[in-house]
Amino acid sequence: MRKKLTNAELEILQILWQDGPSSVRHVNTILSKRRDIVYTTTLKTMQNMAKDEILKRDTSQRTHLYEAAIEQQSVQTDTVDRLVNTLFQGSPLKLALQALGHEKTSKKDLEAIKKIIEELEKPDQQ
Repeated sequence: MRKKLTNAELEILQILWQDGPSSVRHVNTILSKRRDIVYTTTLKTMQNMAKDEILKRDTSQRTHLYEAAIEQQSVQTDTVDRLVNTLFQGSPLKLALQALGHEKTSKKDLEAIKKIIEELEKPDQQ
């Protein structure tokens, strides 16, 4: 990832990852349901993100459409790596324990965690 993303940029990316290519109006409508934000702020942020190559802008139609130029998985990996290294002294265990102890973990999530642990415990099959 090129730079540390702001919370506002991450919010916009989440919308685009979920909804696909979208207009500024669409993104602003969703953001305004969460907090007070004006259209021009959303527009300027998305224009800057396009300039920084975080978003792609399709200008072939009257209403410009924006889409994420970076993968969600890449952003998640970079963000978790930074979090582990800066707040948890490089320990994924400390992060996992904090995350699991912070909120009630669903049965479905616990099963997924168990499955991941089982996969990690398997000897390499080469």
